[in-house]
Amino acid sequence: MKIAYLGPQASFTDLAVRKAFPKRETVPCVTIPDCIEAVIEEKVDYAVVPLENALEGSVHITVDYLFHEENLSIVAELTSPIQQHFMVHPKHFDCGIKPDKILSHSHALAQCHKFLHSNFRDTPLEQTTSTSAAAKYLSEHPEENLASIGNELSAREYGLKILHENIHDFAYNHTRFIVLHKKPVRLQLLNKKSTEKTSLMVTLPKDRSGALHQVLSAFAWRQLNLSKIESRPLKTGLGDYFFLIDVDQSMDDILLPGAIREMEALGCEVKMIGTYSCYLLND
Repeated sequence: MKIAYLGPQASFTDLAVRKAFPKRETVPCVTIPDCIEAVIEEKVDYAVVPLENALEGSVHITVDYLFHEENLSIVAELTSPIQQHFMVHPKHFDCGIKPDKILSHSHALAQCHKFLHSNFRDTPLEQTTSTSAAAKYLSEHPEENLASIGNELSAREYGLKILHENIHDFAYNHTRFIVLHKKPVRLQLLNKKSTEKTSLMVTLPKDRSGALHQVLSAFAWRQLNLSKIESRPLKTGLGDYFFLIDVDQSMDDILLPGAIREMEALGCEVKMIGTYSCYLLND
């Protein structure tokens, strides 16, 4: 079994993969689309990519790529705690000089907004493809006075020193990762299971008054709990959206198929992107 993940090594996605798939062969990828395409091209069996952070919300490129570009299934969800640390190259650890730039993934920078605003208000921020990509760059460019934000594993992996620990704005900082596969299989892991979910992408009919209310009613009267509903642009014009809907139940024989048929009867396009188990990864 080969598993692609958003790398390089020691990223938060790598940490999640190590906890969920110990001793499996892993393949780091530079971007989320690279991870997804590795599954499509059968270079790997599964891909693990971030979907949502408790502080910063959805990872839009993941949602949009699954809707607009590729047809993959979510076969498991992994929820992992996130701890952000401020780190520098050892060469700059004791100099007491503020860095010229701070590098990290856009979500990590946003998760630490209060710390950065209070301590490095005038320091430029630079986005990287992942937190570990920022740490790797620091290790390879010791001559530059830089800092990065990431996890403890990336500090160890790339020989950096942590100046400030746990700098994220709020204590509860978790990220949901999804495991993707070409077929809608049910993946069983040894980690603690929290719940079952089914994820749907729904496009409403144009110019139908009350269409969203009718869609929600299809779930409500069947007593199907929705843990998430989010709109994303269809990219066909202003005001055109599709909806990502998470239902707290695996696909059954009656209720969910009935809800899908009711939505389709209303003129909606419904795409099921997975029915799967959700797992909690420990610290």
